[in-house]
Amino acid sequence: MKINKLPLLFLKNIVMFPNMIITLFITKKKFIKTATYAMDKNINIILIAYKNYKENYDTYKIGCISKIIQFLKFPNGNLKLLIQGVKKIKIFKIKYKQSFLINFLKIKEFKYNRKEIKTLRNSILNKFEIYTKTSNKFYYKITKSLKKIQSINKILFIISYYLLFTIKERQKILETLNIFRKTKILLKKLNNELSILDYKKKIFNKIKRKMEKSQREYYLNEQVRIINEELGNSNDINDFYKLKKKIFSSKMSKEAFDKSISELEKLKLMPIMSSESSVTKNYIETLISLPWNKKTIINNDILKVQEILNSDHYGLKKIKERILEYLAVQKRINNLKGPILCFIGPPGVGKTSLGKSIAKATNRNFIRISLGGVHDEGEIRGHRKTYIGSMPGKIIQNLIKAKVNNPLFLLDEIDKLGIDFKSDPASALLEVLDSEQNNTFSDHYLEVDFDLSKVMFIATANTYNIHPALLDRMEIINLSSYTPEEKIKIALNHLLPKQIKNNGLKNEEIKIFKSAIKKIINFYIREAGVRSLEKQISKICRKVVKILTLNKKKKKITITNKNLKKFLGIPIFDKKLTNKKNQIGQINGLAWTEIGGELLTIEAVILPGNGEIITTGTLGKVMKESINTAYTVAQIILLKKGINKKIFKKNNLHINIPEGGIPKDGPSAGIAITVVIISVFTNIPININIAMTGEITLRGEILKIGGLKEKIFAAYQNKIKTVIIPKKNIKILEKISKKIKKKLKILPINYIEDVLKVSLETEINLLNK
Repeated sequence: MKINKLPLLFLKNIVMFPNMIITLFITKKKFIKTATYAMDKNINIILIAYKNYKENYDTYKIGCISKIIQFLKFPNGNLKLLIQGVKKIKIFKIKYKQSFLINFLKIKEFKYNRKEIKTLRNSILNKFEIYTKTSNKFYYKITKSLKKIQSINKILFIISYYLLFTIKERQKILETLNIFRKTKILLKKLNNELSILDYKKKIFNKIKRKMEKSQREYYLNEQVRIINEELGNSNDINDFYKLKKKIFSSKMSKEAFDKSISELEKLKLMPIMSSESSVTKNYIETLISLPWNKKTIINNDILKVQEILNSDHYGLKKIKERILEYLAVQKRINNLKGPILCFIGPPGVGKTSLGKSIAKATNRNFIRISLGGVHDEGEIRGHRKTYIGSMPGKIIQNLIKAKVNNPLFLLDEIDKLGIDFKSDPASALLEVLDSEQNNTFSDHYLEVDFDLSKVMFIATANTYNIHPALLDRMEIINLSSYTPEEKIKIALNHLLPKQIKNNGLKNEEIKIFKSAIKKIINFYIREAGVRSLEKQISKICRKVVKILTLNKKKKKITITNKNLKKFLGIPIFDKKLTNKKNQIGQINGLAWTEIGGELLTIEAVILPGNGEIITTGTLGKVMKESINTAYTVAQIILLKKGINKKIFKKNNLHINIPEGGIPKDGPSAGIAITVVIISVFTNIPININIAMTGEITLRGEILKIGGLKEKIFAAYQNKIKTVIIPKKNIKILEKISKKIKKKLKILPINYIEDVLKVSLETEINLLNK
């Protein structure tokens, strides 16, 4: 084995083959030195390819001895070399002294039978000729010149140079000694390239056919455009092309796309001034304007949501916890499927503002849809476009307004949906609020499905008077009345700063004492929430602005409970128990209304008559039935105590509940009515400091009632000392603040006899009467 030494040059992105001629430009000093050394010594040079150019001297082991045919030195020192490959070699060791020198070994190719070589030569040349003709990349002269070459190795190296495009592939051909294996590699590559060319040809033919069709359409459309220009209709043609462009860029669903194109083709054939043309155009524009693929990036940071809810709303601890639980689950499963939240509570407690806060915290666009008074299904689902003046329903209209497909929709006043004999809008909402169905919501106007599953729906209501099927699809979250203490804190921390800003005041120009806020709550408003409280504070701020504007010497206005009358006028409400004593036939009941709890005065008298019951005060059917039940219970108790039964037949009973302009209904005044009836028949006064609520049965049992929290607040606000409630409602006491429990004695009672012992001034004793 003879080992030789020659200078070495490294090639980047090139593999040198024997008999191949290339031009090299050399700029690096160490390689210039090596090339100059080879020229001076009149010796050959080794060329070898980099494996990895970034790693120094990471080269392949097989290279090529090459001869420098031409040497040209530029004024800047760089070289231009014309080099021809001579022989394959294998490198053993690289040294660097004056130049790169390597130890190498020449590699001898195997010898084969002439017939075998001839067969290989013909097969590779034929295949390469087919490739050159199909690809149109190479001139036919290349195959002609290849046919003149007898050396199979030389043919393979030339084909490799034109056919293989990566260093790795070319190096593999250089290193392969076996002619059969080398030919097999190139044949496989040629077959792959021919397959690709075949696919390209098919694709090209399809494109060509489509282009011919589009060119034909373009030619015809241009004719129509020019004709319309001559007729003065050029703007309408431009609108047609604009609509078509918008359809393609809207990213709508395939169903909607097909429908839009179909309607556009119809529009093209319609008379421009026809009413049908404008209807079709409006329909297409509606489909285009829908946010098919536009959405906001949802914020799933629960800590940030919690922070925003706490900053926007005081109290409502359990409500906030439930909202955070809901959003945490949605984040975990990455899906909005689940119950729709429904906030139920009196006006002004923050239902709508909670929805706004959730939208703000989750980075959703907020859309409020008022459902109060909606009695037509078409307002939800839309009207078919065949009708004059038809349009999409509220859901689709507001989606267009939102411009994204994942906003937060607040369905406000869902309990006030109207129902008539023609349609039921509540039933139309069933599909909207069903997470299993709303991904294919169908609006009558659109005639195609739209995906509502990305929309977050929240509903609000004042009462439970909601369509049963709708109620079943929603998860109810109760927002009860605020306590006076909570109202004071909300007023000072939220409402006052907001109104100071809204009315253009500065913080140093106005001061409202806590005592003044307390007086507003007790004497100027009657509500469960804080909406009216905010209006009164706004009224004060406006008057302060007027005073400061007229009297520029004044720099600050202070409002206390003593001067509040100057800003808000005479108090609207009085404490109901002021200067009152225990009365016969008068009792304090407790009522629930949509604006919170109320103290309800119930009075009764007996008059000579024939046993008739007279009721006044705009009472509902349920309350009248409750009076009849209470009268029967009172008679049973009085008869047991020894009263003469003739007294009931000789006297009429008149029960009145004052404030007759306000409708009253429900069974919860049952025990209060029973006590007041017993009071008038026994002439025993009722304790004026007691209020009560509870439904009564014929056996004197007190049943569970609703709205108890609001009723207890009403009793506390009116300075009642004792409240009687059904024992079955005892769990509600957990929701009552400790401060109210300290000032208010709450008695849970099961039977009417126990109520009489507490509420009547003296014990019933009629045995001797």
